Amino acid sequence: MDYKLIFYNDSELLEGPVYDSTYNFLYFVSILDGTVYFLDLTTKEIISVKLDSPVGCVFIVGKKKVMAASKNGFYEINFNTRKSHYAFQMEISNFVRYNDGAMDPNGRYIVGTMGYPKVQDHIGKVFSYFNGTYKAIIEKTTISNGLVFSKNGKILYFIDTPTKKVAKYNYDTVKGSATFDSFIIEFNGIGSPDGMCMDQDGMLWIAEWGGGQVSNWNPKNGKMIGQIKLPCLNVSSCCLDDLGNLFVTTAKSDNPDDVFGGGLFYVNLNKKI
Repeated sequence: MDYKLIFYNDSELLEGPVYDSTYNFLYFVSILDGTVYFLDLTTKEIISVKLDSPVGCVFIVGKKKVMAASKNGFYEINFNTRKSHYAFQMEISNFVRYNDGAMDPNGRYIVGTMGYPKVQDHIGKVFSYFNGTYKAIIEKTTISNGLVFSKNGKILYFIDTPTKKVAKYNYDTVKGSATFDSFIIEFNGIGSPDGMCMDQDGMLWIAEWGGGQVSNWNPKNGKMIGQIKLPCLNVSSCCLDDLGNLFVTTAKSDNPDDVFGGGLFYVNLNKKI
């Protein structure tokens, strides 16, 4: 597979890539410095907006507009004006921050929390927010990651990274509730599952923190289909564009030879560029 580094700004932890197929835009975050990035993939324009606390993920709300989940609250960011404004906050502990998130088929913000500034076991939750009302739908998590809905919206795949497993939840799209079904994938290597996305065939692409790769899995049988090696250890998340190619975020590691950690990569799976 061909991959190339398309963005590097010495970030410690890039995360949360989200592709806007309507306009061919990409959004992603640098969590610890509270920065949200906009990348126009057609013109190559890059814009950043910095918030006042760590930001875990973004939700697309319009053309060049996102809702960003930061520790100090959700902020709507308008990249046309490069301005942000406070929108709302949920009741979360002072010792947690938001991490990964996804939008459900009915427009709810589904977002997980994790310990901050120190990771603590089982103090996180996965919340559902919609029009001023919110509730916890998954409890006692440690590092919430990889929230992905099936094509019909009736299954929610979820990763609590330290478990090294992918969980399957039955999802009620009307009530916005999740019920645990089973663990469908288990990682036995050095990598731990982090962010994840689903392709048009319903297969899962999973970033491996500490594993230096993105792996491809069949959620129906829990079997790995293949993997893509990257030149950095901590691979944090991924998303797909309309061509079925991957955008992959990474983070720095303690390895002095890991010079690409914290960069954004484009992985050409289909040889169409």
